[in-house]
Amino acid sequence: ACPIHPRQRGFISASGCSENLKLLQPLVKCAKQEHRELGVVFVDIAKAFDTVCQQHIIAGLVQRGVDPHVVQLVIEMYRNITTYIL
Repeated sequence: ACPIHPRQRGFISASGCSENLKLLQPLVKCAKQEHRELGVVFVDIAKAFDTVCQQHIIAGLVQRGVDPHVVQLVIEMYRNITTYIL
């Protein structure tokens, strides 16, 4: 019903960590060679919804000086989320 994008690394039977590193290495190399800024975000949501208060996540991002646009993206990610167990 919903095809998995070729870049998707979660929920598939593959070594996502090593594959992601293979994808990331040329990007970092290119950014260094071209003296360009590169932002990388690693999101690990395993057990995140029942172990860390969302307000603490936001406060931690702000305290560490994360770009306000990125903080707002995280806020939006948590807005009106629900979990259904069938």
